[in-house]
Amino acid sequence: MKTVLITGANRGIGLSLAKLYLAQGWRVHATYRNTDSSSELLQLASAEQLEGHQVDITDYPAITSLASQLPAIDLLINNAGYYGPKGYGFGNTDVEEWRKVFEINTIAPLKLVEAFASNLRQGSLKKIACLSSKVGSMAENTSGGGYIYRSSKAALNSVVKSLSNDLTPEGFTVLALHPGWVQTQMGGPNALIDTETSATGLAQVITSAELAHSGMFINYDGSEIPW
Repeated sequence: MKTVLITGANRGIGLSLAKLYLAQGWRVHATYRNTDSSSELLQLASAEQLEGHQVDITDYPAITSLASQLPAIDLLINNAGYYGPKGYGFGNTDVEEWRKVFEINTIAPLKLVEAFASNLRQGSLKKIACLSSKVGSMAENTSGGGYIYRSSKAALNSVVKSLSNDLTPEGFTVLALHPGWVQTQMGGPNALIDTETSATGLAQVITSAELAHSGMFINYDGSEIPW
């Protein structure tokens, strides 16, 4: 039985990924912050193959402690993310919110990989998937704005590239993935696809990814995205 750890699995894409991997027979470890917003995940946790862990991904001592308690992991999905304030533009950047977005979207994914590196080394797949966004692509930025979220995902892409250089020689496959414009609390009701479509595509990309794909930026439909 393969094992996956999914962060931010209490709703949206993370919850759909947890359901998908459960259905495929995986052992699922899923993190969440608040029980009040995690009722559906906690119901799933009654299943024998899913275990929920209440932890803030920016609480690095707690993350290190969790890693010491878990067995081998085949796949780490850094899904948890934060958009920050919406509707702002040039001249109205909230610096404290920017720091918070960077902490969650950029720093925490790296610290999670560091914390669970030993668990991943014991696994058979050694795969790491970080949910990025196409708005973090320099080539795709033709509209400006979005300073906080864009910059955090561009920085995450840089983290993924460095991780691939450091870990691919050990047999790791490290990916930056764009989940699409998804109907979530972050994506809004006008988004183009639902969470199940996104999760299915992401899982297919992860499954088909080989060492040669490590360090790539890939859309949920399998197409490569320019940096």
